[in-house]
Amino acid sequence: MQPDSSFKEAASSVPNDRLYQRIARKLFEQLNSGAFAVGDRLPAERELAIEYGASRPAVREALIALEVQGFIEVRLGSGAYVSRLPGQGEQPGFAITAFELTEARMLFEGEAAALAALHITDDQLDRLDALVKAMTAENLLSEVTEEADRDFHLTIAGATRNAGVLRTIEDLWHLRSTSPECALLHAKARDAKVRPVVEEHASIIEALRAGDADGARLAMRAHLAAVMDHLLFKTEELAVEEARRSLADTRRRYAVDTAARHR
Repeated sequence: MQPDSSFKEAASSVPNDRLYQRIARKLFEQLNSGAFAVGDRLPAERELAIEYGASRPAVREALIALEVQGFIEVRLGSGAYVSRLPGQGEQPGFAITAFELTEARMLFEGEAAALAALHITDDQLDRLDALVKAMTAENLLSEVTEEADRDFHLTIAGATRNAGVLRTIEDLWHLRSTSPECALLHAKARDAKVRPVVEEHASIIEALRAGDADGARLAMRAHLAAVMDHLLFKTEELAVEEARRSLADTRRRYAVDTAARHR
């Protein structure tokens, strides 16, 4: 299937929009025009990605933007369903998404790690070691927690000895819980049991301890690139697993019904 030409026309009308916003606007227009009714299932992510010539993350961002506004509901292992149709004069709204936030973190926290490698103290390195141990312990808990992970990154930001860098990174972490799109996807990630990867954090400490600015930058960026992958694929794996469980339950019920009929 070729990318939808009407999508390209709609995209050109709002030149400052990101790709996911253009996809969300197109889906919104379809909801508004009556192409879908409440309860209808939208095409699968893969189909939308092909239709719009977009990546899966961009499509997922678009669906999340519509989900937080109540237009659709994404059901694990089943797909996205229309929850309500737009009201008269209503327009889609957008906040920062989890992918945008992680991209910003790659930029700022990568450079923060490089700067921290030049200024970090032994006490701060000891603090990072303790936080990695805390992450290891937290990862054994049934509930996913982010406290040690957050403190780890803010300790590095503080080691830059630059209040502006620290404030910026604090604000980025604040957005994880205050932006509806970010909060929703991170909640899905927690449901999928996505946890901080200890080895990735240990690699950052190794570069910081060596005073290797380039190595610290690369280790931080590699870690945050992996976070992007986890947000996309781990939540998808949970959906697949939910679908498998549902199918297995259906097969068991069918087997019981069949056995009962042949008694």
